[in-house]
Amino acid sequence: MSDSKLALPSKENLITNAISGWLMLGVLVLLLLAGVALTVRPFLGVPIIVLTVFCMSGFLVLKPNESAVLTLFGRYVGTVRAEGFHWVNPFYAKQKLSLRVRNFTTPTLKVNDKVGNPIDVAAVVVWLIRDTAQAVFDVDDFETYIKTQCEMALRDVVSTHPYDEKKDEHVSLRGNAGAVSDLLKESLQRSVNVAGIEILEMRITHLAYAPEIASIMLRRQQAEALIQAREKMVDGAIGMVRMALDRFQTEGITDMTSAQKATLVSNMMLVLLSDEGAQPVIPATSA
Repeated sequence: MSDSKLALPSKENLITNAISGWLMLGVLVLLLLAGVALTVRPFLGVPIIVLTVFCMSGFLVLKPNESAVLTLFGRYVGTVRAEGFHWVNPFYAKQKLSLRVRNFTTPTLKVNDKVGNPIDVAAVVVWLIRDTAQAVFDVDDFETYIKTQCEMALRDVVSTHPYDEKKDEHVSLRGNAGAVSDLLKESLQRSVNVAGIEILEMRITHLAYAPEIASIMLRRQQAEALIQAREKMVDGAIGMVRMALDRFQTEGITDMTSAQKATLVSNMMLVLLSDEGAQPVIPATSA
């Protein structure tokens, strides 16, 4: 399913009728002074003072990367994103939201990989709010929502890929960190589009076999590494033996019989492949 099918139309509307707070502060100060001056006539001065005090509740201060979602008697009317000192309708209910980049680390989860091995895995998620209206109105609690969806995305990706790379697999959890991070980000983004959240990055921070199979898997990895090392050693040793025989023949150092060549090859392979100091067999020559 593509992102476009899950992404809801944006509800956010950057309102343009947010008045400068400094301008309204001056106006309200003048009204307050006028109300005080007219207190000699209570039927004029008192209403002006009450109205001025009520209008002061419309002041709104926003820091950089901060927004305010405005509602009027339960109806969404817009979002103010511009930093600074503003004044809006005093009847507006104001809910501030941070637009800063946020991150959190998931708890360590135990998930079976594609071949059924239990894996302990955790990930870090970097995200921000893209659409404030969707974040406030389309989900109950967007912070709890993204944490739940993150665990689901992590389980989904880990359960469909093997821990170690296999011959018939192109992506493994341990060997393709970049590709796995992209898959995690795409999976989580599809889930949180409804909440107006943008995922900047999702990367695995902890990946290991579960304790109950860790020692067995470690021995298997050691055995595979030893086999690969032996294969490279054998390839190198055969190349060196071939080079030595060719040098003997091209430079005419000595003429060897088939038995002597076999002994030379045996001794060289023993020396090159032995883990400990090897003692080559030197054939005795007859007098």
